[in-house]
Amino acid sequence: MSSGNLETAESILTGVLMLPWPPSVNTYWRMFQNRMLISKAGREYRTAVAEQVVEQSVPKFGDRRIKVSIEAFRPDNRRRDLDNLLKAALDSMTSAGVFDDDCQIVDLRIYWSPDIGGYLMVDIEEVGNGG
Repeated sequence: MSSGNLETAESILTGVLMLPWPPSVNTYWRMFQNRMLISKAGREYRTAVAEQVVEQSVPKFGDRRIKVSIEAFRPDNRRRDLDNLLKAALDSMTSAGVFDDDCQIVDLRIYWSPDIGGYLMVDIEEVGNGG
């Protein structure tokens, strides 16, 4: 039996979530009486994400620092701007309670899958104090 120091590994919270294809940032917002509001498509997307969070038993990250990686599976081969996918997806995950605020994301990556599918695969991982 060793008398050395025992180190316990901290448990790092992780989660994987499959989300429907989001509306682009160009259709997520609408102007109404000089106010910028979430559009009907945006509200419907938020509802769909909230349903998926429950159905897929996604863990809640609260206010933890996190890194998020999103693999985007295009619905077809049309050209699209990858950065237009982020706003609706991140805001909807926040609204669904996956994490408290997207400002706690310290590492964010989004990339195209070579495959067609019309959805997003989201990997979320808590970042430890050293990360």
